[in-house]
Amino acid sequence: MTHEPRNDSALPPLPPLPPHRDPADAWVVAPSGERYWGLHGAAGLIAFDSLRGVLLQHRAGWSHHGGTWGLPGGARHGSESALEGALREAAEEAEVPAEALTPVATHLLDLHVWSYTTVVARVDSPFEARVADAESLALRWVRPEEVAELDLHPGLRTSWPALRPLLDLRPALVVDVANVVGSVPDGWWKDRADATARVLAGTARVVAAGLPASVFGVAAHSVLPETVAVVEGAARGAVAKGCVRVVDAAADGDASVLAQVEELRATGATVVVVSSDRGLRRRLGDDVMTLGAGTFRSLMSA
Repeated sequence: MTHEPRNDSALPPLPPLPPHRDPADAWVVAPSGERYWGLHGAAGLIAFDSLRGVLLQHRAGWSHHGGTWGLPGGARHGSESALEGALREAAEEAEVPAEALTPVATHLLDLHVWSYTTVVARVDSPFEARVADAESLALRWVRPEEVAELDLHPGLRTSWPALRPLLDLRPALVVDVANVVGSVPDGWWKDRADATARVLAGTARVVAAGLPASVFGVAAHSVLPETVAVVEGAARGAVAKGCVRVVDAAADGDASVLAQVEELRATGATVVVVSSDRGLRRRLGDDVMTLGAGTFRSLMSA
């Protein structure tokens, strides 16, 4: 984690860089003279295990704010996303296996000339983190209530109050595909299967990029929900790519949406349903959040 303003008289040394150094491993210099690490910004990972806590990195003494506790992370490379950068850095620095995690949200510090994205991920399969490069003195799992007691990197100390509530977030999205398909008169009735495929592809893009956190009513930048798409009628049998799970409605599409909502809520998930169907919304009740089909389509086309 390297996102504190720096002036020329107090710059930390360059980190030890491998011979195959990525071009993005360099300083960004702001008009004010402050410098930030990573030409494309930087990203870090909060891996949260409900039994062991948050994985923290004891920063090497040579680094900026050396000796403090922060997150595995570093400069984003090329065109990689913040999620890809955070997972890569965590693997390089602490041997964190991406397959053991489920990312749930991102928190963004945007300084215009440079940005730092914190990716919050749930640990689904326990793993042993190991110091894998010279940037760490040690790694430790820390209970959330004990994090603030440590000598934290100033960036983490500032952002921790906003990050702490995200640890327990378990977001889920249930898409009423038939309602989204029928929300615009684009000729969908001529080929329902093709129209459904387009909506599923758009859903996968939206989910992969992250939904605005406001959809789930949380203070973050984006949310990465578990996503279920309910299809019915002639669209049954459709296949989605990426992280979207397709459920074929046996008969009543609304009943299938309701069943998926109850199943997800039973796991502790916070569920948002995508539909403009008033009848379905009444059946969901006031304690289930909804997102209109038109609004969802605007996210798909963004």
